[in-house]
Amino acid sequence: MALLTRWVLAHKRIVVLFWVALTLIGVASAGSATKALKQNVTVPGKEGWVTNQRIAQGFHGTGGNNAPLLPVVTLPAGQSLSSPTVRTELRTVEARLQNALPGSRTAGYASTGNSAFVSKNGRTTFIVAYPPPDTKQSFNNNPEAAKRATKALAGTTVAGAPVHLTGYDALAVQHGGGNGPGVLVEALLGGFGALLVLAFVFASLLAIVPIIMAVVSILTTFLVVWGLTTVTEVSQIVQFLIALIGLGVSIDYALIVVVRWREERAHGLEGDAAIERAMATAGRAVVFSGTTVAIGLLALVALPLPFLRSVGYGGMLIPLISVIVAVTLLPVVLSKIGSRLDWPHVRSDDMASRSWTRWAELIVRRRWVAAIGAGAILAALVLAATSLQPGLPNVNTLAQQGDARQGLLALERSGIGSGALMPNETLIQGTTSPQKVAGALASIPGVHGSVAPGSPQWQHAGAAIVDTFTMADGSSAAGRHVLKRVRVASHAAGPDVRLGGLAAQNEDFVNAVYGNFPLMIALIALITFILLARAFRSLLLPLKAVVLNVISVGAAWGVLDLVWQRGHGSDLIWGIPATGSVNAWLPQMEFAFLFELSMDYEVFILSRVREEYDATGSTDTAVVRGIGRTGRLVTSAALILFLAFVSLASGPDTDVKVLATGLAAGILLDATVVRALLVPAVISLFGRWNWWLPRLPARLLRVKPSLPPRPIAGEGTA
Repeated sequence: MALLTRWVLAHKRIVVLFWVALTLIGVASAGSATKALKQNVTVPGKEGWVTNQRIAQGFHGTGGNNAPLLPVVTLPAGQSLSSPTVRTELRTVEARLQNALPGSRTAGYASTGNSAFVSKNGRTTFIVAYPPPDTKQSFNNNPEAAKRATKALAGTTVAGAPVHLTGYDALAVQHGGGNGPGVLVEALLGGFGALLVLAFVFASLLAIVPIIMAVVSILTTFLVVWGLTTVTEVSQIVQFLIALIGLGVSIDYALIVVVRWREERAHGLEGDAAIERAMATAGRAVVFSGTTVAIGLLALVALPLPFLRSVGYGGMLIPLISVIVAVTLLPVVLSKIGSRLDWPHVRSDDMASRSWTRWAELIVRRRWVAAIGAGAILAALVLAATSLQPGLPNVNTLAQQGDARQGLLALERSGIGSGALMPNETLIQGTTSPQKVAGALASIPGVHGSVAPGSPQWQHAGAAIVDTFTMADGSSAAGRHVLKRVRVASHAAGPDVRLGGLAAQNEDFVNAVYGNFPLMIALIALITFILLARAFRSLLLPLKAVVLNVISVGAAWGVLDLVWQRGHGSDLIWGIPATGSVNAWLPQMEFAFLFELSMDYEVFILSRVREEYDATGSTDTAVVRGIGRTGRLVTSAALILFLAFVSLASGPDTDVKVLATGLAAGILLDATVVRALLVPAVISLFGRWNWWLPRLPARLLRVKPSLPPRPIAGEGTA
């Protein structure tokens, strides 16, 4: 680190020109980089995904992994579907859909005469319409088709009753459908919040320096990701991670270094000497932290899903580039204009924070109370996390009013059920009778009906599709149980029968993600343990860090369960009812990012505690001084990330809100309950055993061994 810092300071002009050039290119290419991102969630080799691909290929892109649109009508009392007039008007509805959505695959009671499209009381009926794909859409949905169909059916009635168009896309469009503030505005909101926090921390114009580092890091990361898209597909979710996690991480790294630089200047070092000392201590911690985060995120490649692997590749770049900016550009900025920006210098960094020092002294004196209290809070949240159910969100989390909502309510009130929005699509490629398959599936408990239309849209070239409508929402526990029975019955119907549809594909996705999840956790934990053991010359400290980070993420999952799955907060804050489950990829991604982001704070705290222990030989003194020096810093850094995630939650998409909620709650819990309570208490309890590193592990890690010193009177030796 010392050699790198000296080289950077000796070649200031080259360093500045390099980063200015990358930033300007990043500004020019940000739009192209964003457009190059894709959101094709694939599950290669799994039955649901393969079947959906075959449906899409054989039936002109209609169906498979796209949900249908459903016009729904409830006839007035006294009217019957057997009426010729009603049948004619229903055919008119289907014809209007066909005209609005050329090439769509449609079916309804009027065209099939099948009771699967009718409620038990005979008054409510619906039509399914699978529109062809819109090549302009990156997601596996088609909001434009929903808008065209809504326009085509506006004012349409059957027997005087209005026709309500519902379906996932129709509900999403009326829910907000992507008309939120956008990544740029969210980043600006997060940046403004960060600037307020930095102004409080520095009480000088130095507050702008971490913001400059963040701008350079974010734009450069977008540029590199654009290059990555030429090699592999990168998920659209990466743009949010770069803009907001990148904002928080890059500011945090710069904050750590600048605060230490001010401290060294307050202690008498001047000019480049203060910068070199800051980089040798805080800069080293930043390198270890950023490397740990990057390698941990790369563990996402252990999952057999291109979507999540791309998040691993893209996510890895965020801390790496932030670290490179912090150890190259930041020293130059501090050398050239740092002292001039440190004005009016209201707050001095000569002494540790008095309030945090007193807090650390209290924790050390009452370490058992602090450990038990923090443990109880975390245990309660981890217990809640045990009921977290990965899957698809409940359809009721989408539009809460409007025509699509009225259609959904009509399906639910009539007894048809919301499961009709996500039909199970059985593909037959052989001699098995589609009608036989439909009859077998219709008799399954929990199924409203099953239909095998005979039109060329549904049967041609030796292939046929059977749609099965479950009564329960496919995201619910009841819906998943019915899906299993539908899958078994489909396989039993013949060797040429396979189950597709969104529900089946989602189940495959969950199995693929969580089947390899233990491997991903093991990889992240092992890599993190090795890096920290080498950095802190200890076995117990990195083990404690890994265990506490896993618990911290578990607590964040508990918040997801309480706020979203059970609805204790989602309805109050966003007006969105309980989701019943959370999207399958969210808990896994929460783990990957929270585990590593939390490790940032662990590294910052333990680096200073280790430094103080080497100077004093007393664990308790090291804890008090370490927390006194890093408490305000870690809390401020966590607050910056928290505000970034709050900005992320301002978008209209429910999944992004859920992601932001988990990340924000995790960071807040980690910075308060874990780092301010549990970490100092546990280190104090472990006492001298914190610093134990036997000869064999030390030889493998290529560091000096460290035997536990004799206990100091009054220090914990748990």
